Amino acid sequence: MCSQHSVETLFTSAPALPPGLATTLLSFCVMEINDGETPHRASARDIEQLSVELIDLLHQGASAEALSGRLAQVEQWPDTTVGKAALVERIRMTMALRNRLELFQQRESGMLAVIDSARDLSSRLDLKELLSAVVGRARNMLGSHVSWLSAYDAQLDLFEVLAVDGTHKLGRGQTVSGRDTGIVGLVKATRRPFTTQDYLYDTRFTHHALLDNTFRDEGVNAIVGVPLLWEDEVIGLLFVGDRHHRTHSAHDITILSTLATHAAVAMKNARAFEEASAALQSAQAARAALEQHARRMQAAAEAHERMTSLLAKGATLSTICHTIAEMFAADVVVVDEAAQLIGRGIAAHGTGAQAYAPHGRYTAELAQALRQSRKIGRSVVAYESNGEICRLNAVIGGDDVLGSVLLFRAGALDETEVHTFERCASVIGVVLLSRERMEVSQSREQTVLLRSLLAPRRKELPLLSEQAERFGLPLDQPLSLLVVEAEDPASAYAARRLRAANLLSSVVFDDVDDAIVVLCATRQMDEVRAVVVKFMANQLAGRWRGVQSRPARALVELPDLHAMLRRALPVLRRIGVKDQVVEQNELALYATLFETHDQSSLSTFLDSTIGPLATYDMKRGTQLQMTLLAYFDTNQSATLGIHVNTARQRLATIEELLGSWGQAARALELHMALRLWRLSAARAEPEEADLRSRDA
Repeated sequence: MCSQHSVETLFTSAPALPPGLATTLLSFCVMEINDGETPHRASARDIEQLSVELIDLLHQGASAEALSGRLAQVEQWPDTTVGKAALVERIRMTMALRNRLELFQQRESGMLAVIDSARDLSSRLDLKELLSAVVGRARNMLGSHVSWLSAYDAQLDLFEVLAVDGTHKLGRGQTVSGRDTGIVGLVKATRRPFTTQDYLYDTRFTHHALLDNTFRDEGVNAIVGVPLLWEDEVIGLLFVGDRHHRTHSAHDITILSTLATHAAVAMKNARAFEEASAALQSAQAARAALEQHARRMQAAAEAHERMTSLLAKGATLSTICHTIAEMFAADVVVVDEAAQLIGRGIAAHGTGAQAYAPHGRYTAELAQALRQSRKIGRSVVAYESNGEICRLNAVIGGDDVLGSVLLFRAGALDETEVHTFERCASVIGVVLLSRERMEVSQSREQTVLLRSLLAPRRKELPLLSEQAERFGLPLDQPLSLLVVEAEDPASAYAARRLRAANLLSSVVFDDVDDAIVVLCATRQMDEVRAVVVKFMANQLAGRWRGVQSRPARALVELPDLHAMLRRALPVLRRIGVKDQVVEQNELALYATLFETHDQSSLSTFLDSTIGPLATYDMKRGTQLQMTLLAYFDTNQSATLGIHVNTARQRLATIEELLGSWGQAARALELHMALRLWRLSAARAEPEEADLRSRDA
């Protein structure tokens, strides 16, 4: 049995006991300690005082453990104690009242949390932020370990996780299950909350293997899920989970369901806001696009008016090019049908326009773009280099290509700018066509004069002389003809370029039947020939050839001379002559003999006559062909400027290769073949004098 002092210490040290109650209980215990007998009967005053103290405990919010302790102490009293049963009943009533008050407080706290959550969710319009707030509140309000929210995708017929909190295995964007499996399928079908204490071993629903593995890795056992309803449609599901077995109360489920209802409304509002924002942005974008289109149309109209004004004022091609370059903040290049530069305007100072060359790096791309532009009648992008885009528009005059316009700019043109550029190209086409017609008009008299002089029936001599005097052509002096054939571009273009260059004076020339015919006084033919050769080499390298006539003492000789030169041109073409002018005296015989032969027949003739000699020279680096040609040109004299024995040794070697040429017919055949070989050489052969000096 304890001492009085220990009992006093026990009761006075108990913090949960009010002083009055502690004194009353102490008196009973002390009586028992002192007498060792049944304590005195508790007076009505003592029981009433204890009841009042119980009310004080309830008012002070004493814990359930404190009240349970009081009950246990009173129940230890002897059953003979008067008023014990009533006191025990009052303590139990106090405990029941305390539990009800605690439940009311929990409900009040839950409702306040729900109201606060509703207020918070109603202020959020960002869907991602909203869903994160929902799952975070659900987890905190139920004191769970994890929470997540999934929404139904009608197109995929799947539920997809949109927000998570407290979980590492279940990620945003993950498909949790179809609508017919797992808790998801059950909640969607019943539209009611569902709870389970042990998810992995619950057999009330069809399990989803992937989701089971996720929850197993996460360690989740207890799960409660509620639907997000909108107009009787399940638009999503809200879940909370715990990593231990837990039984969720009806109050927990009610709070979670209320939160899910608020979340459904907030989700709809957020999505409606997103749709409204998207519609507003779309309307603003449409308005901005309309305003931009109006500005572009205004700029296009101003550009058209500006181009029309320049055209009406007779502006030069250079002025128009600079104007176009300024309008587009770009560089502009205009070329003719042979890709020769005829105009340029610089505003952007890029590298493309400055580096343009007729046969430069992007010749193939420009040629392809020109063909495509001519075919579709629109401008096309030719190529892109160093951040610059080259757009090409073909310039058409009737059925002919007059040239093309190249626009170099950093960045692509929009559709309105493309149309504006094409209209500008049309203006340039008008300028080029006008220039061509002006040139034709200016050269018409020259053309008429030249064709009259070459015609078998010509006008009266006094009238021709009068016309020739205007061009400084003396008809009373010997005249010479020069006929030049150009392959690509055509001779008409070459004649136009030659006339624009203004290189020839006192000369009449024009394109006659696809060949440039030049008529001048014989005394100035060497000068004219040099000018033409230089011009053709610069403009049409590798794609031309020409024939120079002998002097015509009278005008009546001109038609025949012209006809002979025209017959000579095909022969030059067949034997491969290019980039040079051949005199008529060198070619007259061959033009007569071979004008109906093609290149293959001429090659066969050369191979059959001097082929062995050519092979010998090629293998040994000798010049027996030149030796034999010099031998025939000197009337078969062995005096070739070298030692006579050396000459005889060479001629003996030639005879071994070609056989005897003692007969006149054989000698003529070999001589003719050697002269043709000399004409068809791709490069100028050394003169016979040079040959003699080297041999010496």
